[in-house]
Amino acid sequence: MMYLPIEVRNLMKNQELLLQFVNYLQLEKNSSKLTVESYSQDIRHFFMFMDEQSISDVSDVSYNDARLYLTKLYHLKLAKKSIVRKISSLRSFYKYLLREQFVNTNPFAQVSLPKLDKRLPDFFYEKEMVQILQSITSNDPIGQRNKSLVELLYATGIRVSECANIHLSDIDLNYSVVLIKGKGNKERYVPFGNYAKTSLELYINDGRHKLMKKSNHPFLFVNQKGTPLTPRGIRYILSGIIDELGSQHHIHPHMIRHSFATHLLNNGADLRTVQELLGHSQLSSTQKYTHVTKEQLRKVYNQHHPRA
Repeated sequence: MMYLPIEVRNLMKNQELLLQFVNYLQLEKNSSKLTVESYSQDIRHFFMFMDEQSISDVSDVSYNDARLYLTKLYHLKLAKKSIVRKISSLRSFYKYLLREQFVNTNPFAQVSLPKLDKRLPDFFYEKEMVQILQSITSNDPIGQRNKSLVELLYATGIRVSECANIHLSDIDLNYSVVLIKGKGNKERYVPFGNYAKTSLELYINDGRHKLMKKSNHPFLFVNQKGTPLTPRGIRYILSGIIDELGSQHHIHPHMIRHSFATHLLNNGADLRTVQELLGHSQLSSTQKYTHVTKEQLRKVYNQHHPRA
């Protein structure tokens, strides 16, 4: 039997624990692929730190080691959001190890996270959204796809990743609802209005057939080759539409989602309904949009009240 140095054995043990944690995230927590990849990357980065500090076993990590790692992240000049994510990943990892009795304490449990700057979500004003939508023509299959894509994103507030995963069978044009598979494979039905319905009907009955060519798959939105449109592809399309308008906006896909939520609240929708439509598990995730609407109220007041 080949003898392995203790350092190698501990490294193999740590990697095995990471693999078990990944399985836990996938099977028990039903985490998305992106979430699992982020956790794995963060934990591997910490393993490199352990190697630098000659810490061979995850059970040997102390609170002081965790603080030292946090200091290193600051020295790397990472964004606060990245630091919070890395520490949160390790906190969850050790919480799992503690549950499974691989360690006796969670060294990251008491580590103070940096306070994130409260930044209002970027969004388009209603007139801007109308301008964007009116700029897209439906004269050809690509135009029909782009029109229905943006109409659906704005009508539903769904995430770009959710949009890319929509199957043709998920769309019910009779009832004007779409079945969305959200984070953690949680499903929800989201309604859409007549503008989106009209655009979708034209695209599904005409443009999609022409774009599909010889392809055969269930996805709703397709590219010029007839293969499923990816989130990256959707981002590219949105950027192209904004560039065509000559707008100074730097668009990111979530801006349309932010606009959806902000416009609903501005027009009197209640927070719980918006939470349900967005697929937020926590109401606190939705509450950030109330700050946007309050900011808008303050702006209008300052512009129009004679004694503002």
